[in-house]
Amino acid sequence: MSKKRRRFTAEFKARVALDALSGELTISELSSKYGVHPNQISTWKQQAKEGIVQSFSVKSKSCEQSSEVQIKELHAKIGELTVERDFLQKAFAKI
Repeated sequence: MSKKRRRFTAEFKARVALDALSGELTISELSSKYGVHPNQISTWKQQAKEGIVQSFSVKSKSCEQSSEVQIKELHAKIGELTVERDFLQKAFAKI
């Protein structure tokens, strides 16, 4: 007799993990409420904590990278405009 594994959606896991993080109910109360083993709830809670930390660190890195790219683009635009201005100054000086 083989037991079929239960599969949980990401939304369900997130809801249970957030409830566990909130601390309003104990892990055993959450286990009874959602019908999930307490060890599983603890695992999801830990994964949620790690995910939160990673989301903040990734955003800061991506913001730094995007600002560097934006600075390079702006420097390129400044260079183009400088060349254009110099060309036009020379052209109008001849007139």
